Amino acid sequence: MRAAARLRSRRVRTWPSTAGDRWALGTAVALVAAAVVTGAALGWAGRPVRAPAAPLFGHVWPHAGPGTVPAVLLAVAVVRCGPDLAARLRWRPLLAYAWAASTAWTFALALVDGWRRGVTGRLTTRFEYLSEVPGVTDVPALLRGFAGRILADGPDPWATHVAGHPPGALLVFVGLDRVGLGGGGWAAALCVLAGCSATVTVAVTLRALGDEPAARAALPFLVLFPGAVWVGVSADGLFTGVAAAALALLATGLAGPSRWAAAAGGALLAVCAYLSYGLILLVLPAAAVAAVRLRRVPMLIWAGLGAVPVLATVTGLGFDWWQGYHLVRQRYYQGLASQRPYPYWVWANLAALTLSAGPAAAAILRRAAARAPAARTPAVLLCLGAAAAVAAADLSGLSKAEVERIWLPFAIWLPAAAALLPAPDRRGWLGLQAGAALVVNHLVLTSW
Repeated sequence: MRAAARLRSRRVRTWPSTAGDRWALGTAVALVAAAVVTGAALGWAGRPVRAPAAPLFGHVWPHAGPGTVPAVLLAVAVVRCGPDLAARLRWRPLLAYAWAASTAWTFALALVDGWRRGVTGRLTTRFEYLSEVPGVTDVPALLRGFAGRILADGPDPWATHVAGHPPGALLVFVGLDRVGLGGGGWAAALCVLAGCSATVTVAVTLRALGDEPAARAALPFLVLFPGAVWVGVSADGLFTGVAAAALALLATGLAGPSRWAAAAGGALLAVCAYLSYGLILLVLPAAAVAAVRLRRVPMLIWAGLGAVPVLATVTGLGFDWWQGYHLVRQRYYQGLASQRPYPYWVWANLAALTLSAGPAAAAILRRAAARAPAARTPAVLLCLGAAAAVAAADLSGLSKAEVERIWLPFAIWLPAAAALLPAPDRRGWLGLQAGAALVVNHLVLTSW
């Protein structure tokens, strides 16, 4: 009798199982709908928000491609089998399978737009890094003269994305070209492989901080991360992978404790600052990592020591990060940013983040906020640290549109806290995550 009652209870159970999660999902859907309708209405009124598929940057163009069937089949397989496999497989094979599945998912989504448009061509336009690679013949000279080419009205200005980032981003693709792996195909492969490595390093971070169950619960959500639409392929996918690796090394160093891992984490965090100015906000999730291991704070000294050689080398070769940052603020408002209305984007950015992090992120963030500050678990602290970084970037006025890719290094830490969701609900949320990515990728021709 009791078994039959439990069976009937499972059959009639509504999903999501709590009113708070239903409200969070409804709020996320309403936010996206409001951003779409308001963006379109402002365009019709002659006050365009300067993003054709607002709140996303792209064009509304329903389409399918070679990646459609593989993406759907992979999503079904992960939703059906992912949680069980994540719970029972040995740790190292699990990470290998997760990285392979994440890479397959990301490439499949990219191939929805075709091989040329979706993979090899995205980093080769006149706005992108590869357009500037042939002109780099002397790295020290590049660093000394980099800031002088940031402003759009200066002599020989850099391409848009090169000007908008520190020189480290360009130097990655220069290095790739110098070892014989030039062109859009190899650059795309690097961005996807590095970006998908975050699936592994985010889980490693959670486990290193003492919460392997949370890491295992997160892995299916990391595999089907909706932000994979923009990881494949954009340089922000590369930044996501490097940023996640830096936090994983820092967590490993503090948990070990290992002074060498801590120093490597500090060095890689410094490298992040030279990939994207916005990654300076990694200090907030890094602080969350440190908060989990308060007794290991002396290891932070080693992290600082690891950062010093990177900062000293780049500065000594002639690039002043702060000068570059101030010039980029000027360059930012020499382009579309000056025409994008802050009152719209300050909240529509959050709608774009919802599509990138996925609808489950709304329920996860609600739960994380409700548990803080009493529950100092790694998942809660990292989720809130990433959310704080996003809030700072949003309010700065230097992130108006295109945040679905720009905020990837922070967005991935929201679904990574999937352990906060009730276990019986996770497959449903995972299906919503995959569905959001598939709908966006087939409805919008993204620009990155």
